[in-house]
Amino acid sequence: MDLAALTIFRAVVRENGVTRAAAKLNRVQSNVTTRIKQLEEQLGAELFIRDGRRLVLTPAGETLLPYAERLLALADEARHAIRDARPSGRLRLGTMESVAATRLPGLLAEYHQAWPDVALELETGTTGRLIDRVREFEVDAALVATPFDPAWNGGLFDAIPVFREELVMLTPRGYRPVQEAGDAGLSTLIAFEAGCSYRVHIEQWCMERGIRPARVLELGSYHAIVACVAAGAGVAVAPRSVLALMPQSNDIAVHPLDGMGGIDTLLVWRRGHFSSALNALRDMLVASGNVPQVPAQDLAA
Repeated sequence: MDLAALTIFRAVVRENGVTRAAAKLNRVQSNVTTRIKQLEEQLGAELFIRDGRRLVLTPAGETLLPYAERLLALADEARHAIRDARPSGRLRLGTMESVAATRLPGLLAEYHQAWPDVALELETGTTGRLIDRVREFEVDAALVATPFDPAWNGGLFDAIPVFREELVMLTPRGYRPVQEAGDAGLSTLIAFEAGCSYRVHIEQWCMERGIRPARVLELGSYHAIVACVAAGAGVAVAPRSVLALMPQSNDIAVHPLDGMGGIDTLLVWRRGHFSSALNALRDMLVASGNVPQVPAQDLAA
């Protein structure tokens, strides 16, 4: 089993077929097909079955995939370790949408200027989804918010806090002041899908005060959430830092949440999976962050 064969196997899975995998890898289709057959012969098991025009992983293929991801990630890490310490290669970063919009633009521009040999790839998602991506080696690190499900940890991750956000409640302009929980009138809560840590915070805040939204409207961006609040569809919570970017911010009212402390954003990576490129990004995040510098912490803390 060689790394080239595993790279081809992973590409066929990710691209959902030989044709697109061949194009992605700049290989001819026959070469991709041959390498997959050779890998199957080495392993003594079929890795794919054909379902119409689709290739579907067999149980053996499902078993091999996470091992292939780990081996390829370790090989990439080894290449970085053997080269000099100057950041280079690919760095895959996951982040919450709020962080991508408010904290990262200037920082990533500075990073690209300082380390032009790094190909930085960015993707957004909820904290839950991003933790899964880090666990499966699909991103090298992610910027996520507390709290964490203890099941996500298991000693797999290292983390360091870099930003602290203030969560506020958003209501239509002219809404009554929210001085206590009952004033919120949470008939409809507008929020990201399950897996969003900020949603976990507001749901816990409501539960502790004996209130419960009658309905949750799930949306996928802060622009959509703020627009719906401005239109009177419900109330929402968001980091105060994102409001300056919202064109509808003049049509909403912002209310502090009594008893809601600052919410830390952490840079999280898989323990032992590190590189000079990630180290340089971590240093920049800590330097530009608003959280006192502390040693990397265990996520269960």
